[in-house]
Amino acid sequence: MEMKISPLDDFHKGNRAVFLERGGWNLPAHFGDPAAEYEAVRSGAGWLDLADRAVLSITGADGAEWLQGMLSNDVKALGAGDGVPAAVLNIQGKVLADVRVFRTDDAFLLDLSEPLVPGVLEHLDRYLIADEVEISDLSGALAMLSIQGPQAETALSALLDAGSLPAKNLSHGDFAIAGDRVRVARATHTGEPGFDLVVPRRRLPAMAALPAARNIPWIGLHARETLRIEAGIPQYGIDMDADTLLLETGLDDAVSFTKGCYLGQETVERIHSRGHVNRRLVGLKAAGDVVPDPSDPVLDDDRNIGRVTSAVASPRSQCPIALGYVHRDYLEPGSAVTIGHGEVKVPATVHALPF
Repeated sequence: MEMKISPLDDFHKGNRAVFLERGGWNLPAHFGDPAAEYEAVRSGAGWLDLADRAVLSITGADGAEWLQGMLSNDVKALGAGDGVPAAVLNIQGKVLADVRVFRTDDAFLLDLSEPLVPGVLEHLDRYLIADEVEISDLSGALAMLSIQGPQAETALSALLDAGSLPAKNLSHGDFAIAGDRVRVARATHTGEPGFDLVVPRRRLPAMAALPAARNIPWIGLHARETLRIEAGIPQYGIDMDADTLLLETGLDDAVSFTKGCYLGQETVERIHSRGHVNRRLVGLKAAGDVVPDPSDPVLDDDRNIGRVTSAVASPRSQCPIALGYVHRDYLEPGSAVTIGHGEVKVPATVHALPF
């Protein structure tokens, strides 16, 4: 399969990017100094290339009612300019995709990982019977980037032709940047304040070349992964997949327990009424300097009680940290466990998320 590239591929090469394949995409791993990129987001602002995100549009007279039955969160309650996290579930309540839903005056926009689009479209089409609903993949026309960091709002405001940026998480609006119409949503991928920009794909290189934009450094996948794990944000395909129940992921803000029927609701409600899942995603702080590998077992003595899903050496925590699933008996922060890393057993403690 041919590797997909960002609309900013040439621009990144001009910035001396070192590239990495992820999910069929060739994206910048770093621009020479991942540690400096990490610090830029923690103390100032940095650009993220989100070319491996996709946008689906849901329109039609039955769009709101139909989508309400397909997603885990309450989307009918959204007004234009509002947004919520949600999940696409199968009938067993397992996660096919985590999405963000943005309502405009005439459509619902679903933002999700691009490699998940074929499966999600097939799934959604299966439940389109006589509904007056149209699903469009806008990925060919649009691309996404993000600005993250405590100075993100100031830096992005300098690029806008006019207007005040959205104030609430996932709230969004239509803005002009150098004459181009851009949808801007308040969103974080790093634990720091930030905004996502949905930009006409063909105009993205010109926008990145604007002088005010060029004053902000670009952040590669290495620094982004450190920031993501420190923020406790699970990533589909790494920390969850189609075998994961929604309530195991910790994405509690992606589900409504009051909105009524939707696909997978029976399982979600049964777990909710029982009061717990059998396992759940947690943070893990490891002693020493050994960074665990994905799929390393989490142990109590020699008993397997879970597994690591992603890990990194954390500048913020000054130790290796990980995301992973553990049995419900070990969910309390401070619970002592070990991580089996080859022949080594690494002492670790359960930590609340975010770190």
